[in-house]
Amino acid sequence: MTRILQIRRGSAAQNDNFTGLAGEITFDTTNKTLRVHDGETLGGFALSRQDSIPEFDISSVPDTFWNTLFATYQPNSVNSLTSDALILSNSAYLDYEFDYAYLPARAEAVLVCLSPEAGYSIDDEVRAFGVGTFANPGVNTYIQNGALHVRFFIGGQDIWVFHKTDANPVNINNSNWKLKFIVYY
Repeated sequence: MTRILQIRRGSAAQNDNFTGLAGEITFDTTNKTLRVHDGETLGGFALSRQDSIPEFDISSVPDTFWNTLFATYQPNSVNSLTSDALILSNSAYLDYEFDYAYLPARAEAVLVCLSPEAGYSIDDEVRAFGVGTFANPGVNTYIQNGALHVRFFIGGQDIWVFHKTDANPVNINNSNWKLKFIVYY
């Protein structure tokens, strides 16, 4: 046998004059909606029916609202410094000194193509590269004598890039590339 749950019900006027128990639900037969009671509030709280909620048109929100919102919550601007292009070599490391006495939020090394190689064109910037067995190696940053130093370790190993079209690692000719540092603060 099916069980039926029937809750208290009454007209809007009857519900308005009823203080239900905390957590009790009643049915308003006039407005065809439910009311939730807290044990204290006369009439309880009427729940909205989906067909009575107007559709919201976001284009009706005034521009002043959006301008204020974005001005209040926009992230801080990001500034960056870029080094000169450094000649690649298989030395222990490449180092660049910035006239800036604060550690950056982030720093990276970028290869710049000087002569077409591995599918790249002149002036292409490549961030997907590696040294020896390490893919996408990071850089170290430190402050010394009031200047920001950025250092990229090579350790005498070969430098390679991921080929632009087939993504296979390709050892590069150092004379076809230069390296530059970008720091974000």
